[in-house]
Amino acid sequence: MDDKIIDVISSKKNKQIEEELSGMTFTKNFRSPSAEEWYIFLPSYSDPVTGGAAGKAIIHYNLFDTKEIFINTTIIFDDPALHHADLHSLVYALSDEIINRLVGYADTLLSVHSGENSYNAEYKN
Repeated sequence: MDDKIIDVISSKKNKQIEEELSGMTFTKNFRSPSAEEWYIFLPSYSDPVTGGAAGKAIIHYNLFDTKEIFINTTIIFDDPALHHADLHSLVYALSDEIINRLVGYADTLLSVHSGENSYNAEYKN
């Protein structure tokens, strides 16, 4: 029996994901004792109104309960191009990398707002 591996994501889409991930940068906009707000800059996407950041990540730390600490993270993509269903794999890859870079390995509740690509996830260590 031949085991066949089928690429779910095309090589063109993989290249696009790699380019966006390698060019992704962040700027911290706000910091309080329990929250951070980061602007997310991408090479091919931007806010259509301001021409600036393609999105933002809001990280809220639960400082009151130390038994089960979850970090609540909300990612909002402002570029409408990232709201189309055909870019779900890109939005998912970007969101996963944002969590890895900004939150690390902490237990995280994630909410992504990106039109048709919106979803919720839980990262548990």
